[in-house]
Amino acid sequence: MRTVVVTGPPRADARQVDALARHGVATVHEAMGRTGYLGPRLRPVHLGHRVAGTAVTVLSWPGDNLMIHVAVEQCRPGDLLVVATTSPSTDGMFGELFATALQHRGVRGLVIDAGVRDVAELGAMGFPVWSAAVSAQGTVKATPGAVNVPVTIGGQVVRPGDAILADDDGVLCVPRTGLAAAVEAAGARAAKEEATRAAFRAGELGLDRYGLRERLPGMGIEYVPYDERDEP
Repeated sequence: MRTVVVTGPPRADARQVDALARHGVATVHEAMGRTGYLGPRLRPVHLGHRVAGTAVTVLSWPGDNLMIHVAVEQCRPGDLLVVATTSPSTDGMFGELFATALQHRGVRGLVIDAGVRDVAELGAMGFPVWSAAVSAQGTVKATPGAVNVPVTIGGQVVRPGDAILADDDGVLCVPRTGLAAAVEAAGARAAKEEATRAAFRAGELGLDRYGLRERLPGMGIEYVPYDERDEP
């Protein structure tokens, strides 16, 4: 691994990032062809947040948060810090003091494939965090890593400047170069979902709206009157 801090990477368009935040992770994930999801390991530390921001990426050694300190300087308003480790870690690498520094710089939240602590304080601050663990275990500041390099979380590559969308359903990465198309596709899917929602409120069944009813016989599914069933 090259121990490097890449400065000034191109970022996704801020207006498109804000437009992305109008949609939930599940909606955008479906609209993108079910790509970009960072996996079920990352869970919100507190429910009720939905944020989108541009990724500042960190690659740290497990149990060592030196490079998070280095990364804070590279953060701008509208960013979202994304931290990965070189091997699995659940140590509490991030807490309230880091969040205080990031809030001052206009950072919208944290995604970390490791642990966090100071959960009550983070909640009181309203600083959104998605993590793989909550742990009081502390860390050291000893080993160099990298900032603003591609990192991999949940089998997905996150590049500096990509758009990150996170809510109660998890975290999604939208490549910077494909953001406009993703926003457009998400808007179309949201409109389709609203039409379906209205149909369900009016009593239509998913069996009919999705054209599933006519497919059931081909799947071997039979409708049998209660008195003709095989069970005693």
